Amino acid sequence: MSSRFRSTRFGAALAVATAGLLVLAGCAAGAAPSASDAADPQAEIVVGSQNEPTNLDQIFGGSSGVTEVFTGNVYEGLFKITDDAQVEPLLAADTKVSDDGLTYTFTLRDATFHSGKALTAADVVFSLERFIGTDSIAARKRQLSVIDTATAVDDSTVQVTLKQPSISFTYNLGYVWIVNSEAGDLTATADGTGPYKLADYRKGDSISLDVNPDYWGDAPANGGVVYQYFADPTALNNALLTGAVDLVTSQSNPDSLGDFEAAGFQIIEGTSTTKELLAFNDRVAPFSDVKVRKAIYSAIDRQKLLDAIWNGRGQLIGSMVPPSEPWYLDLADNNPYDPALSKQLLTEAGYADGFTFSIKTPDSGVHSTVAEFLKSELAKVGVTVDIEIITDDQWYQQVYTDKDFQATLQGHVNDRDINFYGNPDFYWGYDDADVQTWLSQSEAAASVDEQTALIRQVNQKISDDAASVWLYLNPQLRVAAPGVTGVPKNGLNSLFYVYGIQKA
Repeated sequence: MSSRFRSTRFGAALAVATAGLLVLAGCAAGAAPSASDAADPQAEIVVGSQNEPTNLDQIFGGSSGVTEVFTGNVYEGLFKITDDAQVEPLLAADTKVSDDGLTYTFTLRDATFHSGKALTAADVVFSLERFIGTDSIAARKRQLSVIDTATAVDDSTVQVTLKQPSISFTYNLGYVWIVNSEAGDLTATADGTGPYKLADYRKGDSISLDVNPDYWGDAPANGGVVYQYFADPTALNNALLTGAVDLVTSQSNPDSLGDFEAAGFQIIEGTSTTKELLAFNDRVAPFSDVKVRKAIYSAIDRQKLLDAIWNGRGQLIGSMVPPSEPWYLDLADNNPYDPALSKQLLTEAGYADGFTFSIKTPDSGVHSTVAEFLKSELAKVGVTVDIEIITDDQWYQQVYTDKDFQATLQGHVNDRDINFYGNPDFYWGYDDADVQTWLSQSEAAASVDEQTALIRQVNQKISDDAASVWLYLNPQLRVAAPGVTGVPKNGLNSLFYVYGIQKA
């Protein structure tokens, strides 16, 4: 899978949470260790994660795990998306934009790849072209296909011409890795300009990063990072409690937070962009009928589901846009939980006696648990659900590539990914001319206010159409051992910058 989707390998179903809310510890990201402890700049940070990349190249389906490990750490872009979703220049030391908004001229800073080759404009041109090329399945390929030409003016200057103005252009560039044009296959190796270089890759086990001694910027605050991968969340939690890992990038089971609190661990709560979706294949009956989609939506008690999975954490949303984005609207009740309304809509659509459909669900994450909940809920309105559990690789082939499904469950992690609903070729097949027009106009907008107004129209329309069922927005929870500081708190598109993390 590409970085569109969180590919956590959660083998066991989550138990229904016990009554009562757990209270978060009062420690924020980067909370100071005790005065008697001093951070060791040579200490190796061991990061526990369930989010292993399927390969190491972002354009060939590496999953959100490649973003977590490599973006900003091993590879850098012309721009950087900060932990609070701001855009800052990175490899682009200077940017000039033409009056018509179509030509961007970037002056590159002096930087060197880990292999020793100097960064040149030719590498930037190569990286942009491969990102939007025929073989790429990168998450923002469609948005960046607005690029018409990319030209190396000289070794340190790149000129990019757009087909039309794109107000999100530099933001989207923050996710494009600048790679060595001479590196070759990058699915199991890496050659970036970042503060770390790939030291060891053991598929199914770990990824180790060494500090890059020739980095152009500030040196990392630690002596290197190891990502240790766990298929079982209980094993991951035990590794943290016993000191085998220093922190976990995402806590998937709130029931364990009490143990960490009691042991003095830091509970770090930030902003998530991960949406749990029941996605329909809108091309095929019965889901080509908006009334059927809305009927399914209103048959599901999403608050009950959220309580069961996350014990009250997380948030109900009614569209693809989380509250952290400027075009958010509170649409949580736009398709209300109302079984009577669901039955009425089914009758109006010609399915008074219900129907049967299948949900293809990956065996990772909480998807299989969610599928069982949906099966129970929909049975109450006469709709029968057949659950087909498949692997992540099968999901990518059958659902994402072949579009051979009726409905599916997936966690969409990207920020600003409402644009997927403007692409009728995307796996769920939602096809609305107004939405496509508004999204196109929003990119050509002359101001952020104009862009925001247009995308809010899209936000409302896809919600009114129940283009998908947005079940809930995941909470973003990280847990760190005492004395660990500098942990980024937010989970925007799985970005996880490790260079500021220290431990005593």
